[in-house]
Amino acid sequence: MSETQHPFDLLQALAQRCRSEASGLPSQEVVSETWSGVGFRLAGHFMLAAMGEVSEILHEPRYTALPRVKAWVRGVANVRGRLLPIVDMSRFFGVTSTVPRKQRRVLVLDRDDIFVGLLVDELLGMQHMPVSTFSERLPDLDDAVRPYVVGAYTGDQTALVFNFRALAHDQTFLDVAL
Repeated sequence: MSETQHPFDLLQALAQRCRSEASGLPSQEVVSETWSGVGFRLAGHFMLAAMGEVSEILHEPRYTALPRVKAWVRGVANVRGRLLPIVDMSRFFGVTSTVPRKQRRVLVLDRDDIFVGLLVDELLGMQHMPVSTFSERLPDLDDAVRPYVVGAYTGDQTALVFNFRALAHDQTFLDVAL
């Protein structure tokens, strides 16, 4: 006659058998923290703008030229009933853009009493950069561009982080009259 086992003993034996025959967990992938921004090309550089800095992205709108302003001020455009000054950033940096007009985009800044459209050479869309690749050390840059760059992400290609606040508070940028 066979001896009956206690239910608890059966559960322990089952648990032991499961542990001995179980396959291991899949290896966990290393997750790295990323920084997201809007990528654009300007004056021959790959640049990034923090997501909170750009309120809107437009195709180059029709604008009305303004008399007696610096050459890098294209004019003003009516954007949903608001007058948006359009600034050609390539010209501001002293570079002539060779990019076709249909490829160029306007990054709209609308904060801290600044409402301006910055005309850039090309929009590169959302970019996600590993935080570990950020450095405040900058590559060789033109003196015109350097004050507006706070750092760079390095990797396959160097991506400069553009500082719109520095631009918005720069007296050279604010003084548009001739």
